[in-house]
Amino acid sequence: MQQIKIFKGVDTEIPEMERQINRWMRKSGAEIISIQSSLAPQPNKGTGPMNSFAGSDIMVVLHYQIDAPS
Repeated sequence: MQQIKIFKGVDTEIPEMERQINRWMRKSGAEIISIQSSLAPQPNKGTGPMNSFAGSDIMVVLHYQIDAPS
């Protein structure tokens, strides 16, 4: 049975997101068909020393195959 799994996070936390996705893939035993991602940059809210930088949103979609439940 084909399904999807969606992961979301911010680009400043990519290493943790990679660990989360890899852990899910190992535990699920799913056969990954495709992986797609999208990065949504945050608008620039100004410049200067007091400017705070917000991370960009990132979404990863796994399309996978797994055995149907019995």
